Amino acid sequence: MTISAPKTNGKAGKIQYSQQTIQRAERALFCAPFLLVLWVTMRGQSVALGAIAGQTGVEQGYTRSPLLEITAESQLGWLIKVGVLRREVDGQGITDSFRLTPLGRQIVDHWQSQGAFPKPTLGQRLLNAIARWFTLSL
Repeated sequence: MTISAPKTNGKAGKIQYSQQTIQRAERALFCAPFLLVLWVTMRGQSVALGAIAGQTGVEQGYTRSPLLEITAESQLGWLIKVGVLRREVDGQGITDSFRLTPLGRQIVDHWQSQGAFPKPTLGQRLLNAIARWFTLSL
């Protein structure tokens, strides 16, 4: 498998992604147990796993119900694999904080004006689950 670098569209800083890449990333975001507030926050700053998991995540408006830390980390890990998130790095190495990638920013910018992500269809949930399963089983 060969991965080519995304092409810029001539505007400074704006990267064009294939429709397939955008659809896969949106599907992963729609199916994740997180709310748009989390992604809007991550657009401007990194967010630590501890602020996302458990009751804190609900209080911050990041999730509808408390998530176990391992569940949150697994979901965030999948979003890293599809290119929406990245882990923050400091002088000592990788941290437990996350931030949006340029692809994630483009998607969040688009959907923030809508106020929320659309509810994923059964087909989207199935495609997302299959993609995760094949990625994790390799």
